[in-house]
Amino acid sequence: MIIKSIASGSSGNCYYVSDGETNILLDCGIPVQKIKEFLWNEGKRLSDIDACLVTHSHSDHVKSAQKLSNIGVDIWASNGTIETSKLKGNHIHPVKDLMVLCNKTVATSLEVEHDAKETLSFVIDTPSCMRILYITDTPYFKYYIRAVTHLMIEANNDSEIIAQNVTDGKINAAHAKRVVQNHMSIETCLKTIERMDRSRLKEIWLLHLSKDNAGDDFKKRVQELAGCEVYVA
Repeated sequence: MIIKSIASGSSGNCYYVSDGETNILLDCGIPVQKIKEFLWNEGKRLSDIDACLVTHSHSDHVKSAQKLSNIGVDIWASNGTIETSKLKGNHIHPVKDLMVLCNKTVATSLEVEHDAKETLSFVIDTPSCMRILYITDTPYFKYYIRAVTHLMIEANNDSEIIAQNVTDGKINAAHAKRVVQNHMSIETCLKTIERMDRSRLKEIWLLHLSKDNAGDDFKKRVQELAGCEVYVA
């Protein structure tokens, strides 16, 4: 299973996932040209992308959805995201309970808490029995998903660092409150990993780290708990 971060953070989020047959984008919050450049370096083109799954309507996740759909990429998103982002066209698809993306690769969606209408997380299952769980832009994840092999999970901030940043005047209290209420902290990330089924877990990707509110020790803390390969996007 190939997982690569094209962009991660408040300025834009986009990830490439492939099992060698099916090529998927998770979110598309960056310009199309940057996606094209990444794919070119991978020996791929936009026409090789079988689907793009969009979590929600904030620009750093949906920015290129309309342009990608206009050139033939199938975009899957919630009705709330489609309506809020005003996405239109034959390649815009509202999510279903079970979505067949390509080559028997399927995805299911789970609604999560965020300050955008009908924000989603996704579970992707491949014919080779790989299961990817993609969680971002939510303060917690309430579901129990079995047999995850690849976990892509937000670790946006450290509660102690963000509190100190408010005290030091680096960020204002209102902004800190919004971050805490809408993004997953490293503490919650660790608790989520601790209570999940890790029997088949091979790899963890830490996503959407805040430039100012995250710690340099996130990878080490997760690796010590999970005992598998950990990457920071």
